[in-house]
Amino acid sequence: MEKTLKEIAQLINGEVVGNEKITIKGVCGIKEAKEGDISFLANNKYLPFIDKTEASAIITSRQVESASKPIIRTDNPSLAFVKIVSLFAPGDIQKPKGIHPTANLGKNIKLGSNVSVGAYVSIGDNVSIGDNSVIFGGSFIGNNTQIGKDCLIYPNVSVREFILIGNRVIVHSGTVIGSDGFGFLTIDGEHHKIPQIGIVEIGDDVEIGANVAIDRARFDKTVIGSGTKIDNLVHIAHNVIIGKNSIIVAQVGISGSTLIGNNVTLAGQAGLVGHITVGDNAIVAAQGGVTKSVAANSFVSGYPAKPHNIAIKVNACVQNLPRLYDTVNALKKRIEEIEIELKNKQHG
Repeated sequence: MEKTLKEIAQLINGEVVGNEKITIKGVCGIKEAKEGDISFLANNKYLPFIDKTEASAIITSRQVESASKPIIRTDNPSLAFVKIVSLFAPGDIQKPKGIHPTANLGKNIKLGSNVSVGAYVSIGDNVSIGDNSVIFGGSFIGNNTQIGKDCLIYPNVSVREFILIGNRVIVHSGTVIGSDGFGFLTIDGEHHKIPQIGIVEIGDDVEIGANVAIDRARFDKTVIGSGTKIDNLVHIAHNVIIGKNSIIVAQVGISGSTLIGNNVTLAGQAGLVGHITVGDNAIVAAQGGVTKSVAANSFVSGYPAKPHNIAIKVNACVQNLPRLYDTVNALKKRIEEIEIELKNKQHG
């Protein structure tokens, strides 16, 4: 595909400065770009890269008035570049079409228009799948589950029984939705399983990464709010409720019955105990160990997690412990020497 700079600018509501007739054939990062590519610059501190890159044109913010090569000035360079990437590199994933003959379909299934089911998919009884949704090969959809419109379920996903999935949801390979919550009653040293009879409810426009485990509730439901994005290798325990538009980064673990608000960010490897609340817009830094509730609009880090400005001071003190240890030992030695000197004087 080839587009002139003028055509690209029209697609992203941008303003061309320079030769609008040059032809763009691809997209690439500003360091890796070659002649014929278009790249972007979201942060003005990287402006010197414009003179170094081999890209034929750059998407910039409107603060940039001119450059050594053609630019497209936009309100949001990052968002504009995302649109251009989609233009030049549309999804080329070979999606299954129709119902594969090896698919195992249960009773009383309701499939919307243009639904695709891949090879060796198993779909239980009383399942509903909305228009244009795609279920890739090897996936399992349990009884009485509802999947909305325009969903994309990648290969080898397990969606257990009585699960509710909204519209435009993407679930990546290896993920399990509706696994049993981890509930046991210990009597005389023996662990007796507590039945987990709740469900999982996933809102619209949610994306769930690879190898994520979302446990069904013991009672009622585990909830993932609309617009929330979940990275790979995340564990969400039973009865957790996550609000809208939250970001859950890789290897996060959320214990049971924890309430996560809207627009919350849990960075990589954060761990949260159960039965606490994380307020709207809160941020938990990477590897934060959250042992008590976190207020809305706060930023916490460390273990146990505390306000970030305090956590960095604590960490600075910890880094000084070797020096402090040496200082204390030196002072101890000096005190011992002074005590010996005083004792000698008393007996002298």
